[in-house]
Parts: sequence; C-alpha cells; structure tokens
Amino acid sequence: MGWGLPALQFLLCAALIARAGFVLSQSAERIAALTGLGAGWVGLVMLATVTSLPELASGLSAVTLVGAPDLAVGNLLGACLFNLLFLAVIDALLRRQPLYEAAGDVHLLSAAFGVVLLGVVALSLLAGSRVPALLHVGLYSPLLLLGYLLALRTVRRHEAQRAGPAPVAAETAAQTSLAFEGRRFGIAAVVVLAAGSWLPGIADRLAGTLGWSHGFAGTLLMALATTLPEMAVTLSALRLGALDMAIGNLLGSSLFNVTILAVADLAWLHGPLLADASPAHAATAVAAMVMSGLVVVGLVARPRARVARVASWIAIGLLTVWLANSPLLFLHGR
Repeated sequence: MGWGLPALQFLLCAALIARAGFVLSQSAERIAALTGLGAGWVGLVMLATVTSLPELASGLSAVTLVGAPDLAVGNLLGACLFNLLFLAVIDALLRRQPLYEAAGDVHLLSAAFGVVLLGVVALSLLAGSRVPALLHVGLYSPLLLLGYLLALRTVRRHEAQRAGPAPVAAETAAQTSLAFEGRRFGIAAVVVLAAGSWLPGIADRLAGTLGWSHGFAGTLLMALATTLPEMAVTLSALRLGALDMAIGNLLGSSLFNVTILAVADLAWLHGPLLADASPAHAATAVAAMVMSGLVVVGLVARPRARVARVASWIAIGLLTVWLANSPLLFLHGR
C-alpha cells in the first residue's frame, strides 16, 4: 500500500518524459536541417541541454523542496552513469559498423572535458567541509560553470574547423518551418521540465517505503527516469541515421548534469552542497570518470572487434564499471 501510488506516479512521469524526448529528437533533427547546424553540435548543446531539464528540475527540487542534498547529487551523478552506459547499448545496436569507428573525433573533447569536470566533483566530495567557499557556495561551482562553457566553445570551434555547415534538405524545408518546429520543440521541453520537477518527491517517498537511502534512490531510481529523454532521443537519432547527434546528446548531457551541481549549490543555502552530501558519491563520480576515460580510449583506438559478437570491449568495460558501482553505493548508504 505504501509504495503502490508512488510507483504508479513514477511510471507516469517516465512515460511522459520518454514521449516528450522522442518528439524532441524529431524536432531537433528538422531544426538542424533547416538551419544548417551540424548534427554533433545540435546533440551536444541543443538536445543535451533540453533532455537534461529533468535533472535540472529534479536537482533544484531536491534541494529546495525536499531538502535532500544526497538525492540531488545522486541523481545528477547517476544520470551521468546512465548516459555513459547507454553508449554500450548503442554499441550493441550498431551491427553494420563499429560505433567507435563511425563516430566523429569531436566527441573526444566532450568525453575528455567530462573526465576533468567529474574529477573536480570527486575531489570536492572527498574534501567535504574543507572545500573553500564564498558565502554558501563552494569554490568548485564557478570552476564547473567555466569548464562547461569552455567545453562548448572548444567543441564548437573544433567542429567548425573540421566541417562546414550541413546542407539544408530541400524536402525538409518544404514540409515544415523553423517556427513550427521551434514551437513543437519548446512544448516538448516544457513537458520534460514539468515531469522532471515531480520526480524528487516521488523518489523520496519510494526511498522511505522501500528503506533505501537518498543517495541510492537518486543514483539509480530517479537517475533512470530522468535519463529517459536522453535514451528516447538517442534511439530516435539512430533511426534517423544521425549517430553523431546521438553520441553528442549523451556526452553533452553528462557534461550538463555535472554543471547542474553548481546550480544546485547556489540553491542550497545551508552551505556548499557537496560538503553536505555523502562522500559515497565520490565513488560514483570516479566511476563516471573511468567510463568517460573508456570512451576516450575507444575514440582513439577505434576498436572493430566484438566480444562474443555482441559489442566492443569498450562497451563491456562500461557495463562492468556501472555494475560495480551500484552495489557499493547501496551497501554504503544502508
């Protein structure tokens, strides 16, 4: 009786987010065609920002309404893990061409910046109350914001040097308009934001009825739901043949999720957010760093062979790291 209603609400949120994420992917592809923007850039900035709105809403709600910093930190770092794990799913789904052979090298920058920003988070979590702060904001917050902006600028410059604007498809321009797709994109974004803002309270009630810690509930339960837009967008982009858009969305969402920690830090008025969160989250941050590092290795080594004809050894490594982190967090949070 205690968990039935929250579970139903959770599923409803998940369904709304998944459907809105699918609409986002379609509109973004058409906007990219109409404007001539590259698929990788649209995935990294436009799609990643909007599909991370549930994490933004959930993180802010967790610290302002629920008063649970562990729920916010766990959700954001857990969402990074799910995004990186989904790269392994893409690896397994691409049967005709190996993922890391087909992916553009611009994603190297996104993954590498992810390692750097996650490293800042891990060190700050381990430092705890010893992190320097200005008023109630930790020193790591401006570093995360500046790092994210530098990542966007660097990736955009690199992509502009490598390739010119994508050609505008005549039939796409004839069938739709930029204004219409912009409105459609905006409506889907509002749905994602509304459903995402509902999730922290649901996850908090489920954690209480099931006896889960806030950190575990945030890292797994809420993170899974809030990454549904990324999953829906990624699968839709694959169906459209826009592999770079799919990869850019996942890596860009991970970057944006880490940056949301700085926004949540501003909203948490009791002191630096990461100082009030459990140090156990440092393990999740390190796991995300390792997974991002594996992606960098894959983009450099470009492995073609598949383990048991299913996926590359990079994908197996991503899955292994994710599976290793979950029970450690659960046992630490009990």
